[in-house]
Amino acid sequence: MDNTLIAPLLIVSISKFLEYYLYILFARLLLTWFPNIDWMQQIVGFLSPITDPYLNLFRFVPPIGPLDLSPIIAIFALQFAMQALTLLG
Repeated sequence: MDNTLIAPLLIVSISKFLEYYLYILFARLLLTWFPNIDWMQQIVGFLSPITDPYLNLFRFVPPIGPLDLSPIIAIFALQFAMQALTLLG
């Protein structure tokens, strides 16, 4: 395979992975708004191990009252990484 094709393919692959991870992150965050739904425990039980390690990187931000700003910062960081990859590609 030609080396000139590897870099764009890698950039597109990582960008798509980050896009899908962003969707999973949004789903996880939206499901936390409905803690009383019975079926949610199975889905959150599946999504938590995937998303919590990334979200824990941003837990240094103290909550403002009941509002936790760390997921917002995590989403912005993920979108920034996606835009940086788009500029590279």
